[in-house]
Amino acid sequence: MSDRLLLVEDRENLRALLARALTARFDVDAVGDGAVAIQRLHDEHYAVVVTDVRLPGADGMEVLTAARGLDDPPEVVLMTAYAEVPAAVAALRAGAYDYLSKPVETDDLIRIATRAADRFALVRRTRELQALVEAGESGFIGRSAAAIEVRRRIERAGRLPAPVVLVGEPGSGKEIAAREIHRVRGQGPFVALSCGGVSETWLDAELFGRAGLFGENRSNPPGTLFLDDVGDLPPTLQAKLMRALGDEDADGDRPRPRVIAATPRDLERLVNESGFRRDLYFWLNVVSIRLPPLRERADDIALLAARFLHLAGVRFGTTARRLAPDALAALEAGAWPGNVRELRHAIEQAAAAAEGEVIEVEHLHETLRGSAPAAPAGTYRAAVERAADAGGRDYLVQVLRAAAGNVTRAAVEAGVERETLHRLVKKHAIDPSRFRS
Repeated sequence: MSDRLLLVEDRENLRALLARALTARFDVDAVGDGAVAIQRLHDEHYAVVVTDVRLPGADGMEVLTAARGLDDPPEVVLMTAYAEVPAAVAALRAGAYDYLSKPVETDDLIRIATRAADRFALVRRTRELQALVEAGESGFIGRSAAAIEVRRRIERAGRLPAPVVLVGEPGSGKEIAAREIHRVRGQGPFVALSCGGVSETWLDAELFGRAGLFGENRSNPPGTLFLDDVGDLPPTLQAKLMRALGDEDADGDRPRPRVIAATPRDLERLVNESGFRRDLYFWLNVVSIRLPPLRERADDIALLAARFLHLAGVRFGTTARRLAPDALAALEAGAWPGNVRELRHAIEQAAAAAEGEVIEVEHLHETLRGSAPAAPAGTYRAAVERAADAGGRDYLVQVLRAAAGNVTRAAVEAGVERETLHRLVKKHAIDPSRFRS
């Protein structure tokens, strides 16, 4: 569905010309009066408003003020034949997205209006994300198809007492998924142990010592045992774990924990290549859930970032509460080899760097700032001057054709001095005589 755009221009032929051009990208609603435009803003929803400054009923600055005062304000692009830098600065300070001088090149207008629509979408998303975070969404967060499928499988696995293997890259959320599976059944505590990067002696004591999870003096075994990096479990402990789990008749009076194992690697490949016990693999791999890397669920980056920003405020007392649209765009353009864990770390760093309530692009780590969409070259003042110099060939041809090649009448219709129109006609190498009948 096309974004809706409100075009406000009192000159009928120019309004028709711009509306035709914008229709290629937008659902255009065109009016010729500022007061009518303000009423439309209260009655309808628009992503972008393109308005002339000098209008009957209400001027363009009044239209801008009305638009920016809405609960879901559209982005506003102002047009005027009186291109003055102070007026452009005033419009920007009042909340305008951009400012163009007439005659307007239709390609420039479409490009700027499209950028404005993109920004409107980003700003709306940041508001929606904040509402979701404030509503307390937690667990395996995401609205992408991949995240929804993972949650569906988590719910189904949680209702079964069967062992589960979670496969996913480091930082993809395996422990979060394990805790969600445990939460569905809600029986007993959740105990997490890492099988990698720890001594075999320590792990042996935690699992099989007298007071360990499978020890002789254990009391009230856990509801769920989460074994992270299970592929790194030493062979001797694989054998012990298989004995503890594989005897269906043992400890009938003291039920064993439900086991969820996690690995960044394919366990079946480890069986064939690294000697992981085949019988333990079969015992564990009753239910298998693959957790996609963040690059496969980029649609979830914004929601995850908003959640982590909220948590940073709770944990560290940081003041940042929301992401600027450009900062969000930079996050969504990132590669994220460290997946969700890396994203959380990046948000915490940015929250610590920000002094106000908004995280801007400059608060992100320099590697992420490089992912931000490139800004237009030059200053805004230079852009205004370039727009003024560029002129509008399509509009000049249209107005000269309507005036049958009469430069004086065309200048009146265009709202510029006759000398100005002569200069623009010469610049664009247009011969007015070819429009005379």
